[in-house]
Amino acid sequence: MSNIEIVNPDIEKYCEQCSEDEPEYLRIINRETHAKVLQPRMLSGHFQGRLLSMISNLIQPKYILEIGSYTGYSALCLAEGLKEGGKLITLEANEEFEPIIRNNIKLASFENKIDLLIGNAKDLLPDLNYKFDLVFIDADKLN
Repeated sequence: MSNIEIVNPDIEKYCEQCSEDEPEYLRIINRETHAKVLQPRMLSGHFQGRLLSMISNLIQPKYILEIGSYTGYSALCLAEGLKEGGKLITLEANEEFEPIIRNNIKLASFENKIDLLIGNAKDLLPDLNYKFDLVFIDADKLN
C-alpha cells in the first residue's frame, strides 16, 4: 500500500526553504502530540504554525481569541506576535486536554500571555469582555 500525497512535494520543498525553523518548544510539543495524543493530524504543525506566527507578528494584536486549543500549538504560535501586555484567550471544549495545554504553555514560558478557558465556546464567548484584534477559529467550524 502506498502513502497518499496530500501536499505536492514541490510545494512542501518551497515551504521548507521559505519558513523559519520550528522553535524548540514547538518541536517538543509536535513530537509529544504525535506520540501520545489521539488524532495528532489535528495539530497545526510547523508550516501552519509559522504562518500563524507571521500573521500575528504582522498585525501585532493586543488581544487574540482562539477557539479550539487541542494541545496548544497554534495558541503558542499566535501569541508570539502579541503586543507587550497583550493576551491570547484560547477556548477548549475537551477538558481532558487541559493539563496538556497548561504544560505546553508553561514549556514555552507563555503563562503571562495566554489564558486557557475550558468549556463550550458558545457558553464562554458572551462573558469575554475584550475587543479582539485577531480571531482564529479552529474548532466546531459549522457553528
